[in-house]
Amino acid sequence: MRKINNPDRENAGYHCFGCAPQNPFGLKMEFFEDGDEVVSEWEPNANYQSYENVLHGGIQMTLLDEVACWCMMVKIGSAGFTQQMDVQFLKNVFLSRGKIVLRARIEKREGDLAFIRTELYDQEGVLRTTALAVYFVYPEKIARKRLQYPGREKF
Repeated sequence: MRKINNPDRENAGYHCFGCAPQNPFGLKMEFFEDGDEVVSEWEPNANYQSYENVLHGGIQMTLLDEVACWCMMVKIGSAGFTQQMDVQFLKNVFLSRGKIVLRARIEKREGDLAFIRTELYDQEGVLRTTALAVYFVYPEKIARKRLQYPGREKF
């Protein structure tokens, strides 16, 4: 696995809830490239719970959306936005079981849309949550201008 560089790390205006390391309330996610997939390991804690010892569903969706976005930027080589997410919560994600693993891969492309399959696994490798995220993908030239996309080579 190759660690993916976060090119916005030093940008003073960068406070992404999902991946900015300096956001005190954020998830501080980091990403790795593993073949056709983008992977992230993340340690849940009580700040992100719903019921006692259960990771909040909205946080799960954010984690899946974020890994899908990084998959788009790294694997497609552009940026865009989430158009739709179809999430299936299969089993509770327990805070007490430690790190979770998130995986994302491009399932297909149709014009400006990318269909990205995302999965959330617990520490034992049990699939807990899955989603199909549909992203609108800008052409790279427009993504560089509108979304400050730095280019695939920066990752």
